[in-house]
Order: sequence, then structure tokens, then C-alpha cells
Amino acid sequence: MSLLRKTTCAVAAVAMFACFASPASAAEPKPKKPLTQYWVSAATQNLSIPGMSQGEMTGLQGMILGKMAGVGPKRTLLLQLGAPGTPPAAPEATHDIPPGLEMGKTLPLLIPERERPARGEEPQERKAEKPRVRMLFYWGCGEAVRPGQPKVLDTEKMSMPDFGKAMAGRSGSGQAPPSARAGWAYAEWPNKKDQKDVPKAGSLVGGHFIHGNYSPDIKFSVGEKHDFMAPVEFTSVKGGLADSIAFEWKPIPTAIGYFAMAIGHSEKTGETILWSSSDAQDPGYGLMSYLSPADVNRFIREKVVMGPGVTSCSIPKGIFKDAGGAALQFIGYGDELNIAYPPKPKDPKIPHEYVWAVKLRNKSTGMLPLGQEGMQEGRPAKEGAQKPEEKPESTPEKMKKTLDAIRGLF
Repeated sequence: MSLLRKTTCAVAAVAMFACFASPASAAEPKPKKPLTQYWVSAATQNLSIPGMSQGEMTGLQGMILGKMAGVGPKRTLLLQLGAPGTPPAAPEATHDIPPGLEMGKTLPLLIPERERPARGEEPQERKAEKPRVRMLFYWGCGEAVRPGQPKVLDTEKMSMPDFGKAMAGRSGSGQAPPSARAGWAYAEWPNKKDQKDVPKAGSLVGGHFIHGNYSPDIKFSVGEKHDFMAPVEFTSVKGGLADSIAFEWKPIPTAIGYFAMAIGHSEKTGETILWSSSDAQDPGYGLMSYLSPADVNRFIREKVVMGPGVTSCSIPKGIFKDAGGAALQFIGYGDELNIAYPPKPKDPKIPHEYVWAVKLRNKSTGMLPLGQEGMQEGRPAKEGAQKPEEKPESTPEKMKKTLDAIRGLF
């Protein structure tokens, strides 16, 4: 055997021995166990119309279909539990709630059943057709349309990837709540066993206890800062669809930022008109949901989201003049409560591993129909025009007009 071959074999033998005998290899840290996650998503929804009493607003309850069903103000709650591992044959988990929530002692967390496709039904092949959409996009608070606007988006002249890229705006980061996936037990409320409504005065303040037979016990407390947010309330709306529409809102005490967008449809041209309150060019589709405080603060710095001290904004004049109706969507972002257990020790040398983590997030959303009668304060009358005698509308008439306008948009 040559010297080179003997040396190569010796080196290989030493390396193999080192792999099995090295104490450093044996001391490698073990991978951390997956973390049990529990998310509480609290939301307040409201349809606010200045000049309409709370009793009249209550009359709209349940009359509007689809996305606007159950206007209120209304409070909603979504509980989501994700625990590593396969649940037992008879899984049990429940969330003991504080008395102030006024929903009993506990809310059962249920693992949703998987929907199976019906037998004998084969999916039909559908030829994908390119949608025909022409959209005029405006942005920024102000009475006048800004230079360079609107941005025209037309699927007839653009590819779908280019259209999607043009419509893509900012979105939050890190919002991935627990969900059903392989190797995990997922449970939620509301569910088929329990889906009662949250009372209008229901409060999350107090102690919470989540326990079951497939997840660790989770205990945490909620303070007033992270309770349900106050509803969106518009205090003034001035201007018709042909004017600059100025709107003001009541400050939400726990809001950390605001965003608004409005949409209408031109009956003459068939174009969709979109406006957002962002100073930067952003349609806002990715901003009308929960955002983390870090994202909200970043978007405020980028002049996309309005700060918590802002209470008014204006839609540029004339952008909805040919629209049969328009609707304003509004969101107030709330702070987050994030808790992980057990607490991390101060000494970094002490081994530590989290067992569970809780996230409570909050938002308050509202909608306002634009260009309705009674919302045109401050609109100057035409010279020489005689002001006709106005017959006050009854409550049912006002409700019907509002209802028809919103239904026409959705």
C-alpha cells in the first residue's frame, strides 16, 4: 500500500472516530418543542350615519344582507387554539371567561370537522376568462384632486399580473393565527356547538383561563387598554357626490391609528372609482384588517395611516360625481396584548423554553354611505334657485334610502 493511501485511510479513520467520540457533538442543543398558541381577535363593527338617532340605527339591524349583516354597533370575538400533537379520541378544551363578558362561565373550543366532498360529484372544468375592469384610483385627504391623479388601471390594456401588481399595496407582517394543519390540534370558537352573540356591553377585562386535555393550561388577564374598542362614530359629513366630501369622526380612546377608503361605481362609464386616505399611493386593500402596532407605527411614518390624533379628512371634489352611490369604509387599529409563559429568566445562562403564547388583537371598523340626503351640510345653493319646501322624511323613508344605497354598492 502506498504512503499516500495509508495516510488517507488514517485520516478517514480518525475523522470517523471523532464523529462518534467528540463530546462537543453530544452537547449539541436539542430542538425546542413547538409552542402552543392562543389568539383572541376582538372586533367592533358599526354603521354610523350622522343625523340618524340610535333608535333609527337599531332599526337597520339585520336588514342589510351580506357583508353588512348585523350592523350595530356590534362586538365580535374569534378564539383560536393551536396545540402541537394529535388530540385524543375525545378532545376537550374550553375558555373560562370573566363575568363582565356576560356570556356565561365558559366558551367551548371545538375542533372543526373536515368537510368531505359529496360522492359522485366531479368538479367541472371552467375556462378562465379575463375579467374586464377599469378602475380610477385616487388617494390622499384634501378638497382637490392631486396632480398626477387618477391612476388608471385597465385589464383591457394590462396583463393580470401587471394589474395585480398595480393594485398591490402595503400589508401587515406576522399575522398568521392558528389554523388546521398536519401534526397539530386546532380548535376554535364560535363553532357549531356554541355561537352566541357578544352582548353590546360585554367586556374582556378580567381573568381568562384556557384548559383542556390536549394543551397546557393558559392563564392571563386583560386590562381596559385591550378591551373591545369603542365603535366608529362619524360626527359630521359635508358634501354631496359632486362635491368634496369632508367627514369627521369621534376619537376612539384606544386607537393607535386610522385608515379610510371609499368606493363607487360610475353608471355612465362602468368604471370603478377608488379612493384611499393614504398620502402615499396605496389602495389600502391590505390595511382594512388587524395590524400589529409595529406595522401601524411604520405606516404612520410612511404617511399611509393617519395618526391617533387625526379626527377629520376630505375626499377630493368630483371623483364620485357620476357614481350612483358610494360608501366609505373606515378602520381604527387597536393595540396588541402579547404574553408568553413561562417568563424568561433574567440570567441568560439559565435554560429557558416557552410553553405557550397568547395574542389578543383589536380593531374597530365602520361604514358610511356617501351622498345621501341629510349629509350635504354646507353645500352652496345655486344662484337664483328657489329653495323648495322640504318635507321631512320619516324614519322608514330614511332607512329605506340608506339601505338601498348600501345594497347597490355590494
